[in-house]
Amino acid sequence: MRTPGILIFGMVMAPCGWILDLTSTVAPNWRTLHSVQGQASDVIIQQGIWDICKASEIDRVIECNQVDTAYFNNQIIEVAQGLMVASLIVTLIGIAVAIPGVRCWKDRPQWVVAGLGGLLIFLSGVMTIIPIAWYTHILPNVTTTTTSTDIRVGFCIVLGYIGGIFEILGGFQISQHSGCSVCVCVCVCVWLLLYKMMIHHDLIIAPYRCMTLAV
Repeated sequence: MRTPGILIFGMVMAPCGWILDLTSTVAPNWRTLHSVQGQASDVIIQQGIWDICKASEIDRVIECNQVDTAYFNNQIIEVAQGLMVASLIVTLIGIAVAIPGVRCWKDRPQWVVAGLGGLLIFLSGVMTIIPIAWYTHILPNVTTTTTSTDIRVGFCIVLGYIGGIFEILGGFQISQHSGCSVCVCVCVCVWLLLYKMMIHHDLIIAPYRCMTLAV
């Protein structure tokens, strides 16, 4: 039996989202600080959730492992570290579960297994969007020992948004087409809770802030 196209769509979106999330997690570029006090005008501080680097726009020299205790003591950093790593792990588990469910060498796919894998992929996308949106919302207010008058969104935030959306769309499509009503209901409920939480905390405007602060 030929694998339904919508399942192929979901299985392609999931690993693409995982790669983007992995880059967003490990790269030290969640935000960049320009016009740093006490530094040359071409110096940029790149801050991620695991490392901080000092770069120069002129000679392209990058010095990482910068010490900034105040930055890494922010609650959002600890939350982002946990959720981003958990998202990567859950995505891999979801893909591993979904693969035997959507296999095309059988007469019929295993819909329940595929639906469960889709649900895990969907949840991994949610776990990515939460810290990304939260960090973007409080971007100028994240404390640091570095004084700067020009704070901009880093490319990791953009990649995180795209990767999380890929996983949410891919996981939902797999769950929906698998006919697993429980999986679909859980996806919808989780999405509604996430939406209400983002509305309550004004995080729904985070993607817009991401675009404006990146300019």
